[in-house]
Amino acid sequence: MSASDALQIRRVTANDANAMARLLSHPLVHPNLMQLPYANEAAWRSRLAELDQPGKTDILLLAEAAGGDGQTSLRGQAGLHPNGPALRRRHAMTLGIAVLPEFQGQGVGRALMQALIDYADRWAHALRIELTVFADNQRAIRLYEAMGFSHEGRHTGYALRDGHYADVLSMARLHPNPPRWNPGQTA
Repeated sequence: MSASDALQIRRVTANDANAMARLLSHPLVHPNLMQLPYANEAAWRSRLAELDQPGKTDILLLAEAAGGDGQTSLRGQAGLHPNGPALRRRHAMTLGIAVLPEFQGQGVGRALMQALIDYADRWAHALRIELTVFADNQRAIRLYEAMGFSHEGRHTGYALRDGHYADVLSMARLHPNPPRWNPGQTA
């Protein structure tokens, strides 16, 4: 990325519903997600409003940058989501990420992942970050491995994608230094 393309990471707002729908409907993006095609703005506006409610611990981030024309454009998005209300699984979060094809391989995914890992490690009390990735998505797998994710298994015929059942890999990253309380330690 050039200096004019300085990447900014920020939290998604309800005003980003149209951008989210466009990104997740991109014909080269949605086949690699566990989302259905034809995302729409109204559904995303509703979802984003719900995520803004008290007690919600999901975090959705956007990566955007100004291009040579000075216009800011969306490059990608990523999120961390709780695995549900089960008390014994509150230490784990699920990660999802999508980067527009024209910005893949330019550090957008890495920047989004780093921001989410920082959030998980320092603020969200997450011991595990979990994800699934289609087994043929080598670019994403390399990124996850570089960010400290390990392979935990393969799920055969896991999801229907473009009319065919596809395998996914299960990957996870454990917090390298989980927080502990030391009563003798002072701030």
